[in-house]
Amino acid sequence: MNYSFEYIDIILLAMIAGFIFLRLRGILGKRTGFEGKASAQFDKILKEAVNQQPTKIKETFDKNDQKEFLKGAKIAYETIITDFSDNDNKITNSRSLLNKEIYNQFNEALKQRNARGHHAEITFIGINSAEIKEHKKVDKTLNVTVDFIAEVITCIKDKDKKIVSGDPEKIKKIYDTWIFSRDITSMNPNWQLVNILT
Repeated sequence: MNYSFEYIDIILLAMIAGFIFLRLRGILGKRTGFEGKASAQFDKILKEAVNQQPTKIKETFDKNDQKEFLKGAKIAYETIITDFSDNDNKITNSRSLLNKEIYNQFNEALKQRNARGHHAEITFIGINSAEIKEHKKVDKTLNVTVDFIAEVITCIKDKDKKIVSGDPEKIKKIYDTWIFSRDITSMNPNWQLVNILT
């Protein structure tokens, strides 16, 4: 009897691994300027995901929780930045990482950029630091505020390929404060970006 349960567990883990593989392949395939690390990063994430099933987040948010959260937050940050830099009409790869309001704001910005005939060239260099500024629980929701310092090469060009802003040969340091949120009673392991502080 125990063998049947083991086979079911193996099948479930295989299904989870396959789902994560498809999601991450779409995400990592879009990145620029970071291709050298994508494969190793993908392997690590996949192994961790296969070895654990989604569970409810603990009521506490201790140092170990914060450490694991920051790993995911860094990946989410890069994914969202590179997705926004793609010259599509709307956000695609990072849709599940954004709440409805932020998703709509990003798409509106993309529409305005495209309407002006502009396109972005953004190369993500890396994250210098990511620190949790604050975390607090409101009812069943845990909100975590993160300060990011990252480096990118960015420029905006018009339809004639003339530079409107930025510099394609200069690394720029950017400072962002993002708020991520998650329902602690949900079995869904995903955090979502719910606010960007200016």
